[in-house]
Amino acid sequence: MSGGSLYKNFLRAGIFRVDPERMHHVAMAALRVFGYLPWHPRPDPRLAREVFGVRFPNPIGLAAGFDKNAIVLPAWEKLGFGFVEAGTITAAGQPGNPRPRIFRLPAQEALINRMGFNNDGAEAVAARLARLKDSGRWPCVPVGLNLGKTKVTPIEEAAADYLFSFEKLFPFADYFVLNVSSPNTPGLRSLQGADALDRLLGAVQQRNRELGSGARLRPVLLKIAPDLEFGQIEEIIGLVEEHGLAGIVATNTTLDHSRVPEGLRQEGGLSGVPLRARSTEIVRFIAGRTRKPIIAAGGIHDADSAMEKFDAGAALVQLYTGFIYEGPALIGQIAAALLGSTTAPASEYRSSQS
Repeated sequence: MSGGSLYKNFLRAGIFRVDPERMHHVAMAALRVFGYLPWHPRPDPRLAREVFGVRFPNPIGLAAGFDKNAIVLPAWEKLGFGFVEAGTITAAGQPGNPRPRIFRLPAQEALINRMGFNNDGAEAVAARLARLKDSGRWPCVPVGLNLGKTKVTPIEEAAADYLFSFEKLFPFADYFVLNVSSPNTPGLRSLQGADALDRLLGAVQQRNRELGSGARLRPVLLKIAPDLEFGQIEEIIGLVEEHGLAGIVATNTTLDHSRVPEGLRQEGGLSGVPLRARSTEIVRFIAGRTRKPIIAAGGIHDADSAMEKFDAGAALVQLYTGFIYEGPALIGQIAAALLGSTTAPASEYRSSQS
């Protein structure tokens, strides 16, 4: 029996009997121990690629939202991920929204969450990352840090909130992602509007140039919602180009629950298989209008859905809900599909920083 079958047929059944958030804490505790194992996977060198100036041993990453506080970074590399994105991290620590706030939809292979950026805050995460660096256990795969706005910060002060986190975490990130697209922080998605986004991107990139003076600027990407109109996405692409961002993460969770039976709907962002088509549509739209690299997320639950994202123009892909439903074997399945493809992914031509 393959590892994937073992997980899906036996382990997942037990896991899904436990409350999702409680199970997440159990998994994180196990991963903390797993991260101490004295071995490292050896990815096939044919999977390696350089994207926005960063070398990725393989293009399959863990999406933000799983390791919110960068607690188990060494474990993700040992599972076979080619990179990990920790967060979302806000300037001040916050508990997030009231529980219950995450819901499984097994028949749809989906999740609905309304977590609300629960995290320890930028200073605490920076201290944790400094300790990890000092321990000599820092992972050999790139670490991205995903930044969001503190809930109590007024939207007009959002730039200062992001800048605080950016400055605290600057020494530890191989790249940053500005999350302006979560549906679970009131008003956050208004930052995707042209004027607000222009101010935010300008402020972050100015500070990036100041902190990176004489060294390496950090690649900064923008994570967008799948619920945007194409005209809005075109405006965002223009601002990404104007401010010299490294790329776009497409997409966050969706507020469109039309693919979920009415009786199962909950307030919050929907992820998983129901998001697959829309996410791919947006990746393809962006790829047709910019050479900036795209990190694709949304509905990747098997090798075919991952290859669909690469063929649409993604340079890298990220797993979250698919990882929960399919288990760690999904990473190897996607890697095997990449190695077995007769042509290079469509992302190859866009794999270096524009």
